[in-house]
Amino acid sequence: MKALLVIDMLRDFVEPDGALYIKGSEKIVPAVKREIERARSEGIPVIYICDAHAPDDEEFRAWPPHCVRGTRGAEVVPELAPVEGDVVVEKTRYSGFFRTDLERILKDKGIKTLRVTGVATSICVLYTVADARMRDFEVEVVKNAVWGLTEEDHNWALRQMEHVLLARIV
Repeated sequence: MKALLVIDMLRDFVEPDGALYIKGSEKIVPAVKREIERARSEGIPVIYICDAHAPDDEEFRAWPPHCVRGTRGAEVVPELAPVEGDVVVEKTRYSGFFRTDLERILKDKGIKTLRVTGVATSICVLYTVADARMRDFEVEVVKNAVWGLTEEDHNWALRQMEHVLLARIV
């Protein structure tokens, strides 16, 4: 069984006026939307992995405040909004597995393979993929549906995921 992960496609990252806008990330919205529509049509679970920080989160030592729980910036961009039946997993660190119920949710659903989309390739996507592989999930990273802080970071992370973590880049 497979699940689609939609990582951090949130207003603060994807919209130009977002608190931690990732320049150009809005360009992957159509590709992510196609992945979501395909998954839903095939009965594949869609799981949103979303930053949801407290106002004084420790992560704000490294990054400006962003995706504060309950704010507009922490919302999934409207074009990709979850619907009834989708799962939303809130996280406070880079990996979708760290201090979340993601692993239990996946195991309860019998998921063996994760198809991954979202931002940022070299941060939350990479660390979620790394933790997924450490837990023996098969991983497919949708190349045209992930985006990095820079092209260099993006390409480096794709190589790491493919050659070190043995994720398939599709």
